[in-house]
Amino acid sequence: MTESKLNVVVPKDYNGTPIEVVLREGNAPKALDPKAPEKVSISGTVETPFRWLEKRVELINQKASNILVSRDNMRIRLTIEETSFYQASIVGELEVSKEMREFGINTDKKWDPIKLSQFIKMHRAFFADKSQNMVLVSTLKNFKAKVNQDIERSKEENGSKTDNYSQVVDSNLPKSFKLHIPLFKGFACEEIEVEIYADVDGRDVSLSLVSAGANEAIEEYKNKVIDEQLDAIKGIAPDIVIIEV
Repeated sequence: MTESKLNVVVPKDYNGTPIEVVLREGNAPKALDPKAPEKVSISGTVETPFRWLEKRVELINQKASNILVSRDNMRIRLTIEETSFYQASIVGELEVSKEMREFGINTDKKWDPIKLSQFIKMHRAFFADKSQNMVLVSTLKNFKAKVNQDIERSKEENGSKTDNYSQVVDSNLPKSFKLHIPLFKGFACEEIEVEIYADVDGRDVSLSLVSAGANEAIEEYKNKVIDEQLDAIKGIAPDIVIIEV
């Protein structure tokens, strides 16, 4: 019979209640290898950095953190423990709405008249005036354009040259139409006026959608929204440096 000794530490305030000791025989399970901390990288809407700080500001060193603001990219980036390999990065972006991208407003997107007609028909929910939608669909389906071209070329004996080209397009397209869509992801709808630009080259016709009003509103909104977020962050984390890039 093998005798074993077991040392038991009795608590200072022990009241005499029996203490249960469990002995297990066999090999102890292998300890897991220690793992390095994981980097935190979060991306979300423009208010994400503020929302993160709102619940964790007391856990961080504000003097070792920074916020980079890019108004051109409509982005706010919060970095925690900036000198650490395991620094945390919290990014908030103001994103142009899916509807603006799908219409291709103020982009290089080119539309065939028939395809634009079909697209607008399926997205009439963004027209406050449904009758305007129907008229536009019909006009695009039956697109007509009269093209007048003037070409003048001449060459003189003394080497002087004349090479003039002009093209005038007269089409049945309306000058503009109005949409009721959100400019940014997650924001309410805005009414914007959209113009149709036609590019006619022989039989090839491509259309572009342009809105000066939407472009102006986006510029105003992005600065207003970003400033609101920075003010909110300053209110709860005044010692974090904010840098415009």
